[in-house]
Amino acid sequence: MNFKIDENLPVEIAALLKKAGYDATTVSEQNLIGTSDANLAAVCQKEKRIMLTLDTDFADVRHYPPDRFCGIIVMRLNRQDKPHVLEVLQRVIRLFPKEPIEQHLWVVEEDRIRIRP
Repeated sequence: MNFKIDENLPVEIAALLKKAGYDATTVSEQNLIGTSDANLAAVCQKEKRIMLTLDTDFADVRHYPPDRFCGIIVMRLNRQDKPHVLEVLQRVIRLFPKEPIEQHLWVVEEDRIRIRP
């Protein structure tokens, strides 16, 4: 699986995903900081990458239908400090081989994950 890490997440997430055996690149690495959500979505589609973000706009299936993407993971966390985000993602990574991501929207919260086809 290939991931695109949005600029609103710690860059350490890319390292965490790489350590788990996944390909991950950040918006920053590709000089896409400040780009529009629509452009970022298009880049993810073109590169066949799963979008990982804190931006809840990506959870709007009217604008970003999951069936048009390799996957969208939106983290809706009460706390967004780096240690907490990394801790939650470490738990979520364990589910990647068990649950469908491609053409799905995952909304990750502290105590649950909602998966929408």
